[in-house]
Amino acid sequence: MKVIASSVRKGNILEVDGQLYVVLSAESFFPGKGTPTTQIDMRRLSDGTKTTQRYKTTEQVERAYVEDREHTYLYQDGDSYIFMNPETYDQISVPSDVIGEQAVYLQEGMACMLSIYEGNAVAIDLPQRVTLEVVETEPTVKGQTASSSYKPAILSNGVRTMVPPHIVAGTRIVVMTADGSYVERAKD
Repeated sequence: MKVIASSVRKGNILEVDGQLYVVLSAESFFPGKGTPTTQIDMRRLSDGTKTTQRYKTTEQVERAYVEDREHTYLYQDGDSYIFMNPETYDQISVPSDVIGEQAVYLQEGMACMLSIYEGNAVAIDLPQRVTLEVVETEPTVKGQTASSSYKPAILSNGVRTMVPPHIVAGTRIVVMTADGSYVERAKD
């Protein structure tokens, strides 16, 4: 379906020259003089090539009809990840290049939003936060001020992050899946 360029948002799937692209960012510019434009950074789904296109804000772009549906992560099978539709119990295999760097945050039984286009998963949206265990961190240095002095830590999934001095190995913490940053100590 055709939409105007200024209405395109991050995560939308566009069809450009017969290829599918996922929008990484869309920014509109309104100069004092001249034509307002929208710059769209996108990644081609077939091979991961990134590209930038600039459109007039009123120009029409083709938005692919993609169905977003919740799926549950089951397990990893070689180079792909297996998800299940909780309503129909149908399983779908998602290639690792669709998931990308987010794969380290996948946990068994995790509910994720999959974008399905013509029966294939083209994008994934993980929960914003996950709970992980700190497996290794430096001991707290006596006299170190608590404000803004974070120390490095390695989580149970192998991700390195910065945590406050009071966090020790074995502590469960909540981290953001977008960048792996520390949010809080887990309540459980």
